[in-house]
Amino acid sequence: MCILRKKGRNFCTKSGKSTVKNMSDSERNMLLLERVKNGEQDALDALMCENMGLIRSIALRYRGRGTEYEDLVQIGAIGMIKAAKSFDFSFKTAFSTYAVPLIAGEIRRHLRDDGPIKVSRTLRKLGADAMRARELFQRENGRDPRVSELAKSLECCEEELVQALEAVCPVHSLYESAGKEEEGQLLDLLPDTDEELESITDRLALRQAVSNLDEFQQRIVILRYYKELSQEQTGKILGISQVKVSREEKKIMEQLRKVL
Repeated sequence: MCILRKKGRNFCTKSGKSTVKNMSDSERNMLLLERVKNGEQDALDALMCENMGLIRSIALRYRGRGTEYEDLVQIGAIGMIKAAKSFDFSFKTAFSTYAVPLIAGEIRRHLRDDGPIKVSRTLRKLGADAMRARELFQRENGRDPRVSELAKSLECCEEELVQALEAVCPVHSLYESAGKEEEGQLLDLLPDTDEELESITDRLALRQAVSNLDEFQQRIVILRYYKELSQEQTGKILGISQVKVSREEKKIMEQLRKVL
């Protein structure tokens, strides 16, 4: 049984096998999410166990920052629960892709607000002053101020200013609305040059999708895209023709596109 705790609250998930056979992880997630939307607690429990590997992989990235790894997993589980309850099927994206920023955000919020490193009132006040000063600068100059310009106006050092801004900056889901008068989500506003988070979520979603392929298809993926062998070399290793490899690749790509 997986026991998830935070501040006196327990989240228990059943360790039994899924009652749904011969389904991909993505399909099971979608079926469970539909039941979660209907208020079925056992579906939420099952969803948590199905995706515990994802929670642990994200928690691993924040290990060594003053909070025990298992505690980070419990905190990340809170983000997973929020993702399950807020997921919208109209997003047309894999649940794991949607859940990653919420899980990571929950852990970051804990490390910032509840972790061993506390933010002083002075730093929070400076952060609030900086936010107001930035808004004033934007109205007067039509652009965002540089850190050096903002620090000069507040008569503080740049390092202290950056710490203060981080202390008061709220954590948002990338799938939140961009604004009352804006269409789309915050994710759409990210600059194209900043692809780190997108790359992480894509790799996680792709890894999950590949794991649902049969053993033969997985071997083709490994030989072609991890070992970077040609179709001819792959065919020789597997004892099939280059044409057969090509056909199988097309089938694999079609399956992955449906999932992703």
